[in-house]
Amino acid sequence: MPDLNPKQTLLNILHGVKRFKTEKFPERKELFSKLANGQEPKTLFITCADSRIHPELLTDQDPGNLFVLRNIGNIIPAYGNAMGGVTSAIEYAVCALKVSTIIVCGHSNCGAMDALIHPEKTDSMPAVKSWLKFAATAHAVTDALTATDVGPENIQTLTEHNVLLQLQHLRTHPSIAAALARNEVALQGWYYDIPNGQVYILNEETRHDMTVSQAIEILQNQVDERRSQE
Repeated sequence: MPDLNPKQTLLNILHGVKRFKTEKFPERKELFSKLANGQEPKTLFITCADSRIHPELLTDQDPGNLFVLRNIGNIIPAYGNAMGGVTSAIEYAVCALKVSTIIVCGHSNCGAMDALIHPEKTDSMPAVKSWLKFAATAHAVTDALTATDVGPENIQTLTEHNVLLQLQHLRTHPSIAAALARNEVALQGWYYDIPNGQVYILNEETRHDMTVSQAIEILQNQVDERRSQE
């Protein structure tokens, strides 16, 4: 039976803050002093609000390196459809922070994707149901799924289609379109397999997965080729 005592939960969080101040902060005091003057992240990391995802831990990055945008289902409405927090965060990241890389990361066992297949689960959550409409096309692509055959593999398929869909939506944002035209930003889609600690890179052209090692090899060859031409 989970502990549903809200005060105990808050106490646990506050004790964590205390440990951060007395143990973690002194170890990285120089870094935090530098961050006090501003941020210069190179990457916008868009992922699900799911508590099991820790972007900095997953990518082995220090505080200040990732500008993180999280919401249910790592959804990016097409420009003009929902002019709110997601749109403004993307615009700020590109226009003000000048990020050069944008990653959209989905994950295994995603509750948002499960809710697309089982819409009745959000009947008591009208805001969530409305939000998930921005992932409806991904579900349409995988509409052969039924309530009886939904499993980890099929949820993965839907999750990956959703990541690819959100990348398409991302390109409708004027700030992104302009940055892409100037070759100032790179986009990439990920699928994070939580129980196995694996990240797969989604190839938008082939719509197939690549391992991180395969993606590194391809990118390294591209970097080396560009250097040889300079």
